[in-house]
Amino acid sequence: MRLISSLGEIADRYDVLFSDVWGVIHNGREAYHGPCAVLARWRRERGPVVLISNSPRPSADVVDQMAALGVPPEAWSAVVTSGDATRILLAKRAPGPAWRIGPARDAPLYAGLGLDFVGPMDAAFISCTGPNDDETETAEDYRVVLTDAAARGLEMVCANPDLVVQRGDRLIYCGGALAQLYRSLGGKVVMAGKPFAAIYDLSLAKAADALGHAPDRRRVLMIGDAAATDVAGAQAQGLDALFIADGIHGEAALRSDGALDAAAIGALLEQAGTAAQFAMARLAW
Repeated sequence: MRLISSLGEIADRYDVLFSDVWGVIHNGREAYHGPCAVLARWRRERGPVVLISNSPRPSADVVDQMAALGVPPEAWSAVVTSGDATRILLAKRAPGPAWRIGPARDAPLYAGLGLDFVGPMDAAFISCTGPNDDETETAEDYRVVLTDAAARGLEMVCANPDLVVQRGDRLIYCGGALAQLYRSLGGKVVMAGKPFAAIYDLSLAKAADALGHAPDRRRVLMIGDAAATDVAGAQAQGLDALFIADGIHGEAALRSDGALDAAAIGALLEQAGTAAQFAMARLAW
C-alpha cells in the first residue's frame, strides 16, 4: 500500500473513478467541498465519475439529498445505489408479504414493486434498510424478534450492507449491522450493495455508457472509507482501491496529529480481509 497526499500523483493510471459518497464527499450533514472539487476536476480533465452508495434508496433520491447538502452536480457523471440493486431482488419476491424494518424515509425503495407488508409472524421474508429509529436504536434492539425469525427460516433482504455511517460527528447504525446479527443467529441474508457484485455490475454499465465502451477494470479506481465494503468490494471486482482514512475508521487510521498511520491502516484492512493499493487522509488533488 502506498500512502499518497494527492490524487494527481496517480491520475494517469486510471480512466474512471468509482467513489463512495458518505464519508468521502459528505458526512450526512454537509458536503466536503475539497473532495467534491477533486471529483469535478477529474471529470473535466480525465473521465467519468460514478458515485456508488450503499444508501437503501433509489439513486434519484440520493441525487436530491446530495443537492440539499451542497454536493455540486459537476462532481459526478452517474449515481448507483444499493437501493437500485436491491429493487431487483425485491421485485423477484413480490408481492411477498414482507416484514419491513427501516425508517419511513426509505419508502421510495418500494415504490411500484407491488409488495405487501405485514408483521414478522405473517411474513414470507424480511426487507431491512436499517433500524426503524437509527438515532437511538442498535441491532441489539432487534435480537429477540430476529432470533424468532431466524428459527422460522425467514430470508432477509438487506438494502444497506454498511454497518455504520457518519452523520455529522456521530456514527449511525445501518442495515448491515442488523444483517450481521441475523447471520450470527443462523438467518439467511441476501445483499446487492457493496461489497457484492450486483452494484458493481450496474456501476460498470454506467461507466461504459459514459465512455462509449466497456472500461478496462485495471484502469478503474475505487475510492472509499469503509474497509469491509468499499475496499473489499473493489478487491473482489479486480479494481484498485484508494482508502480514505478520515472517514468511519478515522480514530483507528490516523495519528493524533491527523497524519496517516500506515501500520494501523494495514492492520485495519487485514482484519477486514482485504487490501488497498493506496491510502490518503482525505480526498485531495
